[in-house]
Amino acid sequence: MKNRVIIHPDICNGRPIIANTRITVQTVMEFLGAGDSIEEVLEEYPSLTREDIYACMQFAARLMANHYEVKKVA
Repeated sequence: MKNRVIIHPDICNGRPIIANTRITVQTVMEFLGAGDSIEEVLEEYPSLTREDIYACMQFAARLMANHYEVKKVA
């Protein structure tokens, strides 16, 4: 995953992207979350590989492993 998902402040406003593309992890996860299959995502973005999509899923899972706390904003 380290080599596949990168963050660069000058590319896509610093959002995590698939290396050598301008396809964000968020975009891939939104397609999957909407019910698209991996095969459908690969058809939509032929420059991606199955490993790229797995890297997005791993990246998202690691983000969710962080501790979150909901606080009321005054």
